[in-house]
Amino acid sequence: MRKFILFISCITAAIAAIGQNYTIEVINAAHTISSHELMKHVEEMCHPKYEGRGAGSPGYDSIASWVANNLQQWGLKPAGDNGTYFQKFSQPYTHVFTPGVVELVTIEDGDTLVKPYTIPNEYFPGSNSDSGNILGEVVFVGYGISAPELGYDDYNGIDVSGKIVMFASETPINRDHPEVEKWVPYSLHQKKFKTAKEKGAAGVLYIGTIANPIIPFQPKMVYAHIGLNTVNDFFYNTGVNLETITKSIKVTLKPTSFSLNKQARIVAKTKHFPNNTTSNVIGYIEGSDPMLKDEVILVGAHLDGQGNPGILLPGALDNATGAANILEVARALAQLEAKPKRSVAFIFIGAEECGLVGSSHFVQNPTFPKEKTVCFINLDMVGNGTGLAVWGAESYPNIYESFKKANSDFIHRNFSSSPSRIPRTRPRSDAAVFLKAGYKAVSLGTTNRLEPVNYHHPNDKPELTITPEIMEDASQMLLLGIWDLANH
Repeated sequence: MRKFILFISCITAAIAAIGQNYTIEVINAAHTISSHELMKHVEEMCHPKYEGRGAGSPGYDSIASWVANNLQQWGLKPAGDNGTYFQKFSQPYTHVFTPGVVELVTIEDGDTLVKPYTIPNEYFPGSNSDSGNILGEVVFVGYGISAPELGYDDYNGIDVSGKIVMFASETPINRDHPEVEKWVPYSLHQKKFKTAKEKGAAGVLYIGTIANPIIPFQPKMVYAHIGLNTVNDFFYNTGVNLETITKSIKVTLKPTSFSLNKQARIVAKTKHFPNNTTSNVIGYIEGSDPMLKDEVILVGAHLDGQGNPGILLPGALDNATGAANILEVARALAQLEAKPKRSVAFIFIGAEECGLVGSSHFVQNPTFPKEKTVCFINLDMVGNGTGLAVWGAESYPNIYESFKKANSDFIHRNFSSSPSRIPRTRPRSDAAVFLKAGYKAVSLGTTNRLEPVNYHHPNDKPELTITPEIMEDASQMLLLGIWDLANH
């Protein structure tokens, strides 16, 4: 019934829309995008044969080839290196053979007591840990930051040589702090782990059970992620807890580091491949107008997931949804007999989870002239919720109006937007990379998300995290918005 009513309303709107850049053919093309086909794409991307689509892995290479084959079949032109769909770049990769081990080890009355932990809630294996079996004293070092020039050093006066350090993510200051930019380098996971290695630590227990492929591989550094219940076990009988300590550090900006008087065992079995490569996959539909076809609208979504660090991470919402959305829009636009006036390119971005590597590579090596690029539209985790948004579009009236009109005329979801802002803290999306490089960049997203989201978690599965209907509406709005923008 909903579909029938939507169909009738769309036909009515279509009549009014003729002469406003939409055509009946375009509206019909939008209706070829279905939640069923979108879910088929998502399920394909989440298949175990792709190993969680970890950047640099054979599984990612396979899914990238699958995407390129679809683009070729639909008639999109290649826009990668040397006439191919692939824009390749270096990306090390670590294969994790087993989930490993995390144990709390204590000695009472001469007896050794071992408490093992289970994944995924109590601990999570490190995506780029070295192989090893280490047993060591655990030292809590706050946020794992050594920044004497900022008057803050979690390692000051404490010896962690050969020990296992435990620290929290982020920094002790909030994003509204007047000097937050100075702290940004120290918020990076890469920096925290390199600092731990430089201070002589043999291993790391990183607080928070989410997969994190961005953490760099370091020889002889073994690590794992731990949940709050595990943290509480290590803090037991110390007279303090994690919440109290971190709150105190944030208020005083004074480190509180100390030995937890307990030992931990971390076991990992991995193999590192330092010379692997990965790729962006890029195809485009050439514009039909002789003057405007040199201008291009870039539409992107990261194709990589969190991989398989001893337990498969399907990466359904993050970000098989975004990749499926733009894949279906590429297919629908490509089937049109009358092509848009401007060109439209689709970028399936690699190694986003490794630190926005693929988008950074593209803006440094653009395959379309920057000065001819109308904008970049990013989709990340667009598959859960009840409302639609184009974040950042309020700063670009043409972009805002194109998508607002597409929603109001055809989709009829709650619609939100915001002004464009370059983040003051570390960038967390490919859109931020394009913004910092001087592109107009917006993010098409959803609002009113429905639980569970299962962020960077083994339960990020198609059947558990995705709202198929919002994917359909997001993709249809994307197609209609692009069409209007391409012909404006």
